[in-house]
Amino acid sequence: MTHVITRLCIRGGECVDVCPEGSIVPGPPGSPEWPYLYIDPVRCIDCGACITECQIGAIFPELDVPAIYQEDIEQNRQFFSRGPGYWKFMREDLK
Repeated sequence: MTHVITRLCIRGGECVDVCPEGSIVPGPPGSPEWPYLYIDPVRCIDCGACITECQIGAIFPELDVPAIYQEDIEQNRQFFSRGPGYWKFMREDLK
């Protein structure tokens, strides 16, 4: 199982800082298609560090994503398969 960042994300970046695998990546700044932070479903080790760090409660285990945010699961997967995936970003790119 992996974790999913839902559209509640405000790109605070705290989750990026605590992820031991470095598997959380922001969408490029100003991108209307990729506006949030995304968790690589392959690299996520299900540690839950991101959940406790997220101040607004935007991150859920995949099986616990509320029904109104279910489409965010697929958007997260698409970020790493057809979207930008990993790219060299600066801390400023989180806002």
